[in-house]
Amino acid sequence: MTHPKGTALIYAPSGRDAEVAAALLQDIHFSWKICHDLPTFTQSISDDTLFAAITEEATCGADLKPLVEKLQAQPAWSDLPFIFLTRRSGGVEQTPAASRFLQIFGNVTFLERPFHPTTFVSLAQAATRARTRQFEARSRIELILEGERRLQTALVAGRLGSWELDIDARALTMTPHCKTIFGFDADAPITYATLIASIHPDDIGDVLGTIANCLHTGADFATEHRVIWPAGSLHWVESRARVVTEPGQSCRMVGVSSDVTTRRLAEDHLQRVNTTLEERVAARTAELERAHAAVLDQIMQRERTETLLRQSQKLEMIGQLTGGVAHDFNNLLMAVIGNLDMLSRSVPDEPRTARLLRGAIEGAERGAALTQRLLAFARKQDLQVVPTDMVDLVEGMVDLMERSIGPGITLTLNLPDLGARALIDANQVELALLNLVVNARDAMPDGGTITISLDVVSTQSQDRPDTYVRLSVADTGVGMTPEVLEKATEPFFSTKEVGKGTGLGLSMIQGLAVQLGGSLVLTSEVGKGTVAELWLPATQLAETHPTPTFDAAPQLEGRKLRILAVDDDTLILMSTVDMLEDLGHDVVAAGSGQKALAELQSDAPFDLMITDFSMPKMTGVELAIQATAMRPGLPVLLATGYVELPRGVDITLPRLSKPFFQADLKDAIIKILPA
Repeated sequence: MTHPKGTALIYAPSGRDAEVAAALLQDIHFSWKICHDLPTFTQSISDDTLFAAITEEATCGADLKPLVEKLQAQPAWSDLPFIFLTRRSGGVEQTPAASRFLQIFGNVTFLERPFHPTTFVSLAQAATRARTRQFEARSRIELILEGERRLQTALVAGRLGSWELDIDARALTMTPHCKTIFGFDADAPITYATLIASIHPDDIGDVLGTIANCLHTGADFATEHRVIWPAGSLHWVESRARVVTEPGQSCRMVGVSSDVTTRRLAEDHLQRVNTTLEERVAARTAELERAHAAVLDQIMQRERTETLLRQSQKLEMIGQLTGGVAHDFNNLLMAVIGNLDMLSRSVPDEPRTARLLRGAIEGAERGAALTQRLLAFARKQDLQVVPTDMVDLVEGMVDLMERSIGPGITLTLNLPDLGARALIDANQVELALLNLVVNARDAMPDGGTITISLDVVSTQSQDRPDTYVRLSVADTGVGMTPEVLEKATEPFFSTKEVGKGTGLGLSMIQGLAVQLGGSLVLTSEVGKGTVAELWLPATQLAETHPTPTFDAAPQLEGRKLRILAVDDDTLILMSTVDMLEDLGHDVVAAGSGQKALAELQSDAPFDLMITDFSMPKMTGVELAIQATAMRPGLPVLLATGYVELPRGVDITLPRLSKPFFQADLKDAIIKILPA
């Protein structure tokens, strides 16, 4: 990520936590400040603070009132993230100080010490990304406020006064100019009752009736009526408004008023001399309607923008946290699977032991599959995108889908021979299709029909046509209400019973579609069923299949290699070393990119380097660039759960997906080394 603007605050008064945290932030080019006491820490918090890292012991017995008051005084856009360093495990319920901190300050992430450097850096970057979104919100709010100031200027220039009425509380707010239109002083306190009392007695009934009709039907409010100023003079006022109803808020009327006394007097005079100005009145009315509609629309747009911004921030944070958790979990599974794989080769050939080992390995494999779904939701899995014939893909899954839906449901295919090929990861799309079919099955507890269709559609995007292959799954089930349909793709939202679904299915499919350059479209009607459309980018390229090679394997059998293994995680590094040594190779282990470069500076020969990607201070890609510069022609194998290459790096490396078995490692070595 780019270097963020702002400063991270660190308050860790005991031990080396402050120095360690500062060193880690320095490595990723973050600006930081260490505070040595609570008053300095409190005073240092500002609108430009990125996040604050504080230790558990720093809060014990401390007077947090000034800090609480400082945070409560944050502007509306600000919600400063905290990283709380605790020495206890077991969650918030076993850490009273942490629980108290969470209750008081809200936006807190807990990190148990001793912490892994990568985990701290990941939390710091996630907090910074969230804070950056808040900075962007601040800028947008400032733009909105500037727009409101310009709007008020425009209203005054047009001799319009704006007002807002809370229907339930009968609370009225008016701009100073609006008050003068009704004959009051600009700074006079005006209530709803005072305003109604100023209306001419012959017009009060019509005005109140129009208000009641608007509230009942939702129609726009529009009226012209007479008002009697406190000095006794008679004036005409035109008012227009719209009823605004939002979930969780009181019903409001928002509108504008203008003094049309001059116009009405002119009209009366012209009527007395039989001269009509109908066309001019119509033009004036249309002009006012456009102005009023525009004002009501700078208001609605602002509210929609704020809602979308808040939702975007939530999804961004969820996606970042999900991707980070999945990556760390993948590393843990690597150590588990690698050690179980090695253990299965060394234990006695005893049925019960073999069954227990197989059960453990299968459980770890299911965990690996779960991380792939989480990475798909976070849009961080490594996709193998190739041209794929969609008709062949669907037809190849018919048996599996029929077994999944059972005998009570009919599966119908509508697959015209259109030569429909899409740029996709076939395995991921097959999983997505199966997921949609299972969802359709669950929506038809009494049986029904599932129809799978394929067609090619074109759209216009940014002045150029785009072509997609549309894969549709339609059911005749119970359907969804508009409220459920709106939330259907939200992460962890599910209408299924507890234990019947995670709520990640549709969100995972949507994340996959977006990552492939397409989209997921859902339509549904209660009692008539649901249609899920997976739009995938079409291609004219021919379908490709990997070409198997058979030359390298026989020539490398029995060959003893000298391999440099690099990983900052000790468990994974030792597991990889054990696998390689069991294959008969000499292995040199390095716990960082710097240590690996030190080994390469020696005269010792190396046939291959295997490195992790995500390491502090130096990534696997950066290490590969320097290593191949030192030793041209050195084969490099990148072992990782997912890869996000830095900007500006143009390098292609063979990859081995974590977690992997010894056989996977052996095959990868055979493929990368020259015969």
